[in-house]
Amino acid sequence: MEVGEDFGPWLARQLQLTRMKQTELAEAVGVTRAAVSAWITGRAEPRTETINKIAEALKLDVGTLHTRTTDTLAGLPITWYHRPGHADGGREFGNAAAFAFEADLEVLAREATQNSLDERRRENEQPVRVRYTLNELTGETLARFRTAISWDDLFPHYESAAAQDQKVGRVISAGLREMYDRDRLVLLRVDDYNASGLTGDDYADGRFAAVVRRQLDSRKSDSGAGGSYGLGKATLWAASRLGLVLINSTLAEPHEGRTDRRLIGRLDLPWREVDGKPYAGPAWLGRPDAESDNVDVVRSWWADEDTVKSLHLDRESDDPGTSFLVVGAHDVASLAGTRPDGDPSDDEDSLERMHRRLVQALGRNFWAAMTTGGDRQPLLEASVRTQRNGEEFLKEERVDPMIYQPARSRALQAFLAGNTVERITEVGQVAAVTVPLKVPDIEGRPGSGGEHRAVLLVTDASDPDGKPNQVTAMRGNRMTVRTSRVPDLPLGTDPFQAVLLAGRAAGEDAPFAAEAEEFLRTSEPPEHNKWSQTEELRMRYSPSAHRRIAALTTATNKAVKELVAVPKEKKDSTGTGKVRKRLKVSGKAAAKGNTTVALPKLDDLDATVGTDGAWQVTAEVKVPVGGETWHMSPIAKLEVRSGPRPVVRWAELVAVSNCEVVDGVLHFAPGARRASFRGVTDVSTHTVRAALTGLVVELHTGRGDSA
Repeated sequence: MEVGEDFGPWLARQLQLTRMKQTELAEAVGVTRAAVSAWITGRAEPRTETINKIAEALKLDVGTLHTRTTDTLAGLPITWYHRPGHADGGREFGNAAAFAFEADLEVLAREATQNSLDERRRENEQPVRVRYTLNELTGETLARFRTAISWDDLFPHYESAAAQDQKVGRVISAGLREMYDRDRLVLLRVDDYNASGLTGDDYADGRFAAVVRRQLDSRKSDSGAGGSYGLGKATLWAASRLGLVLINSTLAEPHEGRTDRRLIGRLDLPWREVDGKPYAGPAWLGRPDAESDNVDVVRSWWADEDTVKSLHLDRESDDPGTSFLVVGAHDVASLAGTRPDGDPSDDEDSLERMHRRLVQALGRNFWAAMTTGGDRQPLLEASVRTQRNGEEFLKEERVDPMIYQPARSRALQAFLAGNTVERITEVGQVAAVTVPLKVPDIEGRPGSGGEHRAVLLVTDASDPDGKPNQVTAMRGNRMTVRTSRVPDLPLGTDPFQAVLLAGRAAGEDAPFAAEAEEFLRTSEPPEHNKWSQTEELRMRYSPSAHRRIAALTTATNKAVKELVAVPKEKKDSTGTGKVRKRLKVSGKAAAKGNTTVALPKLDDLDATVGTDGAWQVTAEVKVPVGGETWHMSPIAKLEVRSGPRPVVRWAELVAVSNCEVVDGVLHFAPGARRASFRGVTDVSTHTVRAALTGLVVELHTGRGDSA
């Protein structure tokens, strides 16, 4: 039988919730006030017959007094508290923190999973388990959920907010139309297990207050944490068309003697007026705070199992962690594709599309955290499942890093298992070297820096990894921070992938690992997607500290080139030592009278000559706005001194990213600004050996279905 907190603290809270004084309880039960005081302080416990009288006075069943796993429902029911408008007339038309990111589902997955990683319980050396659940509610199931969140109380606030002609109001208006016109509401739940949970008081410093009550408070003192600005949590609310997130937390440390089913709801709306009364913006769902001077203020409450189920917040186990329920989830990035009337397209919030984007985002950003090697456990396990009215619609899909990033995962796995080599001599091997990062001293703390040795891993590329010849960099939490192309590679270089492990990712025994971790974390912007100059970096270190990062990049690229360099004898035998000088990018101009039209154009070209004499080309295309309306045909020609350039056929032409190849024609993904493809020429159509000529690649243009 589940047993809750000690009798004394539990009884004291019940008296607060019912606004009953100790003297009143003593009179109702037939004891002295001193006896009630002794119960509350733990100096004594009531007899069995007295417990029955206490239950009657508090309007509880006797079993609740014995288990003490829930609170009395008498007197102070769960309700919404809306923050009153500012006395000075100030108005905020939305939560500014929600606009710090391009808050689509990919960004939400990145930020929310990063937060779960940061809260992983390290003492048991087990991974944090993160599950994303999409659940489309319709019909009676949707009606029951609206009742559970007291929708009738919320609707006047939504109606007022939606009537405002500003960005947040328009998003809310679209969310209301989606729910009422299509009888449909999408919930997105993010569960983590083996994490800390939202510990601490409702208002004082702690994880709970940092997430639920505050902005710009990350509560992450560990330099290895991914977050540092306290902004990432805002992506949860930004992903809700209704600005509503419900939370159920199982705590790793007891609060008020309890750990299970700590619930709270937070609503972020713009300033609004309801029945002539102004409201500032946020609102909270909870139990009225009996200790507050303002009787309307609410705080978190310990819910029973039926309440948790009605709110779609039931957790699969009692492992500590938190469940966030995004109500009215949508993919913000797709709003640009809405119809002229402002309603979303049918595909915008399709469950299949949202499911796929979540899986891809997790695989792209957290493959390293999910990789294991030797006796090392992964830091993260992640999965995505999709339901309709609580029933399985798409089977739960566990994200496998070897599927989404096979080459990079292979590299990290070899490092963790101690199976790296000094130089690659066979396919599948992983080469490892160290590169220096000179960590500067923190201002006012001489000797706080030193030379860190980051670990660089290089292995041959695999198609699912995306663009080849990239360096993916990360630090201790193993979340991808940046991915950059290695410039000026000799065109005889075999395609590769490289991974740079800096800070604690290089190993706790790496020199100055902790100092490098703190330095690099300070150099990351709120998106945590690069290492560069930031205001905090300038203030904590020096205005020129960012140059150390530039030096790390230079040293990394140099080390990569040394590892992937083609041996001189191989260059001589294949005739590819100076291939780059024989490779040209060309294009076909728009028709006369149409000179203002921006066309997709080749922006970068890389190639090698294979042992069979075929040109192997990797090309990147810069796509203008609206570029998906252009269909482009890549044409390969041999460079000759005079006369027309002979056209060679493609033996193979495949899409790499943001496009697809249909009958030899590139079709660009909607909204993509860059795309890439890979091609191999047909040697039988070469009129001159590749080693004796150059190659020109052109993009031929056409409108609609023409090539």
